[in-house]
Amino acid sequence: MIPSDAPRAAGAVAGTAPEPALAGRTGYDPHFLGVPVPLPMPGNPAVETVLLPYTHFTVVLRPDRRMAAAAAVCIDGARRPADGPPAEAPPESGWRCDPRVAEDRQAGDAVYRDNSLDKGQLVHRLAPGWGEAAEADRARADTFHYPNAAPQADVFNPARQVWQELEDHLLDHAAGHDRRLAVLTGPVLHDSDPPYRGIQVPLRFWKVAVFRRQDGVPAATAYVLDQSPDLLWDAERALAGATPGAPPPLGAFRTFQVPVTDVTELTSLDLGPLPAADLLPAARTPQERWRRLRSLDDIVLRHG
Repeated sequence: MIPSDAPRAAGAVAGTAPEPALAGRTGYDPHFLGVPVPLPMPGNPAVETVLLPYTHFTVVLRPDRRMAAAAAVCIDGARRPADGPPAEAPPESGWRCDPRVAEDRQAGDAVYRDNSLDKGQLVHRLAPGWGEAAEADRARADTFHYPNAAPQADVFNPARQVWQELEDHLLDHAAGHDRRLAVLTGPVLHDSDPPYRGIQVPLRFWKVAVFRRQDGVPAATAYVLDQSPDLLWDAERALAGATPGAPPPLGAFRTFQVPVTDVTELTSLDLGPLPAADLLPAARTPQERWRRLRSLDDIVLRHG
């Protein structure tokens, strides 16, 4: 719900009521693919959430954790611009809090200032950037609201590159169908996540991508990005904790393709019909259940 005292847009015409900030954002469309793909929500109705619709995507905010439980974006590959702006350049206004939520209920600049943490976009800025030019620009700018971020280690390795390129890779795979994709993503929020500056830093992130097969049936694949500290090679630092005042120790990124059911178990989110649409074959042994991805070629996009 948008609070009645939400900031108003500047430059309103005299004598008219100014529009609320972020007015007209319709958010994620659960029927975008022509088959229902519901917004992920906590399975426990007692968990408080705030729905924040933006252009082509929605963030499900957990105020108690000051970050998203989930985000969902609609991607229309046929309407994406051939050339977009640089992938990492924020708009002139930079990162900002969502004015529809009290600032103490979202992780803002104070969490990321003067440290080694990256603002990891849950919905990457290019994912919702499709449609007419103004619409695409507005969608890209919307991704720079703090509810769409979660702290990540400031390292870049092949596993993180795989994670960042997943949407494009899966969209290319779906090109033979209707070039539409729904991507659900978020941090794995555990009570044991290490505390830092009034938040808890998640150690894992998840993503589920959904598209329609040629027969119209939905297909889904799920992934986990792990930034937990390496207890084997860095046990002393990881177990001792961070230097006082510094972010908690984080490990190198590792990306896995996992069963969709494992995402529901990790997050306690309701993913509706998606576990039944999983393209990852049932693992023969527990060791094979999570498939380590070292490149996009390792992704399984078919049964068998």
